[in-house]
Amino acid sequence: MLSHQVTAYGEPLERTETALPEPRGEEVLLRVGACGVCHSDVHLWEGAFDLGDGKRLDLTQGRDLPHTLGHEIAGEVVAVGPTAAGVSEGDRRVVYPWLGCGDCPRCAAGEEHLCPTGDPVGVGRAGGFADHVLLPHPRCLFEYAPLGEALAATYACSGLTAYGALRKAASGAASGELLIVGLGGVGMAAVGLAPALTDAPALLCADVDAERLELARTRGAADTFDASAPDAARQVRRRTRGGVAAAIDFVGSERSAAFALGALAPGGTLIVVGLFGGALRLSLPLLPLKHLTIRGSYVGSPAEMGELLALGRSGSIPELPIDERPLAAAQAALDDLRAGRVIGRVVLRA
Repeated sequence: MLSHQVTAYGEPLERTETALPEPRGEEVLLRVGACGVCHSDVHLWEGAFDLGDGKRLDLTQGRDLPHTLGHEIAGEVVAVGPTAAGVSEGDRRVVYPWLGCGDCPRCAAGEEHLCPTGDPVGVGRAGGFADHVLLPHPRCLFEYAPLGEALAATYACSGLTAYGALRKAASGAASGELLIVGLGGVGMAAVGLAPALTDAPALLCADVDAERLELARTRGAADTFDASAPDAARQVRRRTRGGVAAAIDFVGSERSAAFALGALAPGGTLIVVGLFGGALRLSLPLLPLKHLTIRGSYVGSPAEMGELLALGRSGSIPELPIDERPLAAAQAALDDLRAGRVIGRVVLRA
């Protein structure tokens, strides 16, 4: 099995060859056809999240090196364990990577992605920066035809994360405009999904990159804003006559969150999705005085994965722009993503 692995945090990935694993019990061996590259892969490769005020969340604990990143995976089943049910060799599937323990109250409620002891693919267990990946059971596999393999892979994180956040914003956005902050892979996925999931009278987008803003306009944004402008929040409030009903921050930095908060109307909701890092600076009296809501959104449940795939397979949402690259370009993809040089989603092809 060929993999491009983290052997030291922050150092270039190393190409390694190991014996092809043989599935046991319920396990399933998938030949990886496509694996998306996510910004969280960058954080995992670096080994930490920035919590602001000089604090960092250590991501190196509980993970043995070498480790294979990659959680947006689609491919072909090539072997199954003796007790694996509902899947056969030759089946083409996309992986739901946010695996829980299966026994806790969160998992029982169908919220595996919020399991406190979960073992997500590419995060805890080995992922898809490889030509094969071993999965613990077939329940994490979803049919994706007639979607293309590369596009289907992106549904596992960028699509699912956008879907989950938009569902949380839907009730608030029905009463006013919706603002999407950050037009990376997840934010751009949200632009395509928003008309199908919300009744917002207008979709507004903000980013610091002119090319991304132009792409958002071609994908249906009613208006766009340069988030780096000193008066960006004021521009949004002027455009909406008082602010947006809901804002989704797909960056998750101090500046992006402050901008999104400043763009909210009274009674508005801020949903923070991005993991760029930092601390939120907030005048507490504004929360009650403006009746604001702040909440987080983290990927999505298996049920939401099924709903998203059904929506995508129906052909009712536009495709995310995809930059396909060979598996050998995994390190270059991480570098480009960290530097902000990616439009849409990079997908590695094994």
